[in-house]
Amino acid sequence: MTSSEKIRTLRQKMQENNIDAFIVYSADPHMSEYLPTEWQERTWLSGFTGSAGFVVITNDKAGLWTDGRYFVQAPVELQGSGIDLFKDGMEGTPNYIDWIISEIPEGGKVAVNAIATSHANWELLQEKLSAKGRQIVDMPLLKEIWTDRNSNAQKNPVFVHPVERAGKSVADKLSDIRKKVEELGASVHIISSLDDVAWTLNLRGSDVEANPVFLGYIILTKDDAKLYVDLDKLDSEARQQMEASGVKTLPYEDFYTDLKILKNEKILISPNSNQSIFETLKENNTFIKAPVPGNLMKAIKNKTELEGFRTVMQRDGVAMVKFLYWLTHQAGKEPMSEFTIGEKLRGFRAEGKNFVGESFGSIVGFKENGAIIHYSAKQEGAKEVTNEATILVDSGGQYLEGTTDITRTLALGKPSEEFKHNCTLTLKGMIQLSMVKFPKGTRGVQLDAFARLALWNEGKDYHHGTGHGVGSFMNVHEGPQNIRKDMNDQELLPGMVVSNEPGFYKENHYGIRHENLIAVQEAETTDFGTFYTFETLTICPFDKNVIATDLLTEPEKNWLNNYHAWCKEKLENDLEGEVKDWFLETVKPL
Repeated sequence: MTSSEKIRTLRQKMQENNIDAFIVYSADPHMSEYLPTEWQERTWLSGFTGSAGFVVITNDKAGLWTDGRYFVQAPVELQGSGIDLFKDGMEGTPNYIDWIISEIPEGGKVAVNAIATSHANWELLQEKLSAKGRQIVDMPLLKEIWTDRNSNAQKNPVFVHPVERAGKSVADKLSDIRKKVEELGASVHIISSLDDVAWTLNLRGSDVEANPVFLGYIILTKDDAKLYVDLDKLDSEARQQMEASGVKTLPYEDFYTDLKILKNEKILISPNSNQSIFETLKENNTFIKAPVPGNLMKAIKNKTELEGFRTVMQRDGVAMVKFLYWLTHQAGKEPMSEFTIGEKLRGFRAEGKNFVGESFGSIVGFKENGAIIHYSAKQEGAKEVTNEATILVDSGGQYLEGTTDITRTLALGKPSEEFKHNCTLTLKGMIQLSMVKFPKGTRGVQLDAFARLALWNEGKDYHHGTGHGVGSFMNVHEGPQNIRKDMNDQELLPGMVVSNEPGFYKENHYGIRHENLIAVQEAETTDFGTFYTFETLTICPFDKNVIATDLLTEPEKNWLNNYHAWCKEKLENDLEGEVKDWFLETVKPL
């Protein structure tokens, strides 16, 4: 069925059940950003493949709300679906709940699938809808329409992430979490987010593409720890580790049954957990709604994890240099497309030790496709790449010791002066953020302007965050920290790893993004307090052909020259022949 046919069928089901609006969030029961195939309901219904966004269907209208990363991509993918694009965060775009209220009659019903709806979203909907005489109901209507969603389900193994790489044992992690649970006055703690489940138990899996996690829940009390997982997925070493750590393993399907046993408990649970968990527990228990304690612990990387990052950055840097040499020398000489370039890059990474897979699908945007911020080239329809224009390559790898995420913007032909100008403004922002020193207690929102200022001074900007947290052989996007315009009360703390990725996008012409990963580190303590700086982790040269050197200040030139000298020191011994010669030329001072 086409998207329009699916929506027509959904509307029939809505009418049969007296539903006036149906919301399809991009979520699974664990509120993941990247979803197992069987939970990609919004993508299945609408055709929109972005990692963020949700669809609202009424009896005669339909809308997709998504952020600035997808303003170019979404209209292309929604074509013919009958779904309108609402640009979230832009002036004039209505709040989706207000829009629903304006579109349905008083007394109308809004349906969601509660197991794929966060409690926070449910509460907000309930509050705003009830105030206007509308109501929210749990009715998973897509179950009756998308009938073959489990046809490709596989048994992906769950395996141990050893303490030698994790830097902390399961027993120690459970002890630390229990202390926080007790401090908050709770008797039971429920962990449903997949990366928090995996981190807590030093386990990894592959149930979600590019994310080394597995479907599972944890119920934790003072004396017990229970993991709900497909038991057939646990390898023998994982079973032994759980037994040795005092963790009972139970079937994934038993989770909701066992929730019903909990009575008169004070339950610590994230408001981002799915609404079905709350519905199951609400009659006989008290909720303490707060972030999962392990989430912040996970974000603050220990010495072992940081050393793992440094190790894989060197390995990834070698792969990137080989790739960049190949791309800049073979474009225009051999047939290649955006899709095959991504495959080629994966191949270079796969030559490295302990490579597991990509940390996300590579974003390879040639010419105007570079302006599609989270562009994903399919094998069919990918643009042919030649040596006549610019290209943006955003990619990353999962290695047993850590996770990488890097973007480089390159000239495969002679770039225009306009392109070089904007490329350099963007690079100035990345360098300024790399060099910043800031006091303890600083939030990401307070640093975001450093990356944007050179663009702002010319009335330019980019519609995405500057930095997201990155996991240790874990999800490439993690919180609670970030660097962006939006308010986030989480301060940046030593050990946190974030991306530094300002961009500039000229729709229908080109895209620019420069990205390194950086780690917060303590710099000094003065009479005015403790100050932090960033350690740059990513090791890969920038293309000097896209830099207008005269726009860089002396400190910015010095930073770039020092960075390239450091790249030379770290990578030259692992390169040889023509690749090494090209690399040594690339990292020469400006």
